[in-house]
Amino acid sequence: MAPNTTFGPQKRIIIIGGSYGGVSTAHYLLKHAIPQLPETKLYQIIIVSASSQVICRPACPRALISDNMFPQEKLFVSIPKLFEHYPKDSFRFIHGSVTELHHSGRTISVTGITGASEKLDFHALVIATGASTPSPLHGLNRDEEFLRANWTDFRKALPTAKRIVIAGAGPVGIETAGELGEHLNGRAGWFSSKLVNPTVTIIVVSAGPKILPALRPAIAKKAENYLAKVGVTLLKNVRVKIVIPQDAGTDSASITTKATLTLEDGKTLDADLYIPATGTIPNTRFIKQELLTADGRVDTNPSTLRVDKAGPRIYAVGDVASYARPAIHLILNSIPVLCANIKRDLMLDAGKAESSLNGEDRTFKEDTRETQMVPIGKSKGVGAAMGYRLPSFLVWLIKGRDYWLWTTGGLWSGKQWAKAS
Repeated sequence: MAPNTTFGPQKRIIIIGGSYGGVSTAHYLLKHAIPQLPETKLYQIIIVSASSQVICRPACPRALISDNMFPQEKLFVSIPKLFEHYPKDSFRFIHGSVTELHHSGRTISVTGITGASEKLDFHALVIATGASTPSPLHGLNRDEEFLRANWTDFRKALPTAKRIVIAGAGPVGIETAGELGEHLNGRAGWFSSKLVNPTVTIIVVSAGPKILPALRPAIAKKAENYLAKVGVTLLKNVRVKIVIPQDAGTDSASITTKATLTLEDGKTLDADLYIPATGTIPNTRFIKQELLTADGRVDTNPSTLRVDKAGPRIYAVGDVASYARPAIHLILNSIPVLCANIKRDLMLDAGKAESSLNGEDRTFKEDTRETQMVPIGKSKGVGAAMGYRLPSFLVWLIKGRDYWLWTTGGLWSGKQWAKAS
């Protein structure tokens, strides 16, 4: 059946993606841009998301162990409910996936969860689709039901697992190792440097000479010490070359499949559970190659967050965009800049004189200072903020106690964006 094409008098500002970047952009525009536009009622914000719920994704390394780790009503939150307090016609949520962006024709093709397809024209577009994780345990690669189903299967296999191998020594890999190590093995005593004879062997394979490459060597070494106390072993300077079966750990049907891993040095590892945690894959399958960078992200102006090659009033934000390294604090820092430039472009399109607007484009500058916090179990952690090393207690206080869940209530509800900044 041919897709329906929906054109209308409303000027649609479509946001593709319903996570940190997408939800924040929608709130900010509804609060600080749309009300100041001429003929406000002509504009409608639309979020298109494959998941009807937003999740505190950093919490996944702990949340995958048990629903008892976090209050589920705080971990998963309904996106439509977050926008119920805005005027009825100013916001719409579409539960579905964008299959193609026609940037020259200024339309998107959407397939809903029922299978029905629709083509929507847009006045402005924000690409905020984020990135998928190699393991379906670590984020909303599809929707919340898919993630929960994978967690359920993983939890059923966990009690009988004797060897777990994690590929990747960035924050997600190290946090997952620390959480599983403490949960399954406990923690060594105060005077022990490592846990002797752990119940479950947990191995982290790192391609580099040290773990946590974004942090200085002394902090990474501290993390190694904490991992040793929960029974985690590190293999450094080696990559996983071959996985048999090939889809072990990456496909929902094989999330608990036993695997044999061949490393670059020829050694093999057998794993009862294999968890790949080697970076992320930008969600850009629906975008033409001409708009992407070599690493698959949207080619985004690093100052204005516009996608200059795509035409007017098209933007990108978050992990899917090329303007900064993937990090939640950088996403949140970029929202006021993005939305100020969207507002400026909408004002100019509506006929406002440039001289009547406040100054020129707002510009974003990535904060490149050492900033990363990595909990290792429920009570320890390492990290730095704005170039300053943090003690374990502060890492626990800021992130490790609930993996940022204390911050997401105000973020998802829009209270964090109550004032323009």
